[in-house]
Amino acid sequence: MKSYEFASLLCSRLCHDLLSPVGALNNGIELLGDEQDPEMRARCLELLGESARASANKLKFFRLAFGAAGGFADEVDTREARVAIEGLFGGDGRIQLSWMVDEPTMSKSALKVLLNLVLLAGDALVRGGRLDVGAEKHDGGLDIVVRAEGSRIVLDPELKKALAGDSAEDQIAPRAAAAWLVHCLVADGGGEVQVMESEEGILLFGATLPA
Repeated sequence: MKSYEFASLLCSRLCHDLLSPVGALNNGIELLGDEQDPEMRARCLELLGESARASANKLKFFRLAFGAAGGFADEVDTREARVAIEGLFGGDGRIQLSWMVDEPTMSKSALKVLLNLVLLAGDALVRGGRLDVGAEKHDGGLDIVVRAEGSRIVLDPELKKALAGDSAEDQIAPRAAAAWLVHCLVADGGGEVQVMESEEGILLFGATLPA
């Protein structure tokens, strides 16, 4: 897949995810302009604040997961990833987060793998649940594990195919952009991606990145 084609997939994904909070901002501003009741205006301002925070959190996460955040250094502070994940999924209490990454830094490509696996796992928790995020270095390599647990988990088969590299490059849909990015980054590094699903409401993603 050509770089500009993949960039268009990522842009489509970004626009899709930002449409809801940005649309809510627009609607809230329109309501605020017409509303005279003090209590309703206060409620409008509250909703505007929530939508603004949601938009900012999404942008911070996507900047790390898809963009060039982290500066020009080869290694990125993993605390940035934790803050981005908590901002995206931890704000409303729908998803409980457990961070089990002791490594202080991680390569940019590894960090993108971790963040995009978290994005896929969080999206799969359609009724909320729990996300466990772990990473551990070994002999210069890195193992990443993301575990999702909830009452209902839905993983689009197209995402599973993209993670495994079984999708035709010219048929990747925007919703599978994160999964395809994980596959490409791991494959370029000579690693492997694993996906395990169970009937007990558990989804497990794993990625092994050699030294």
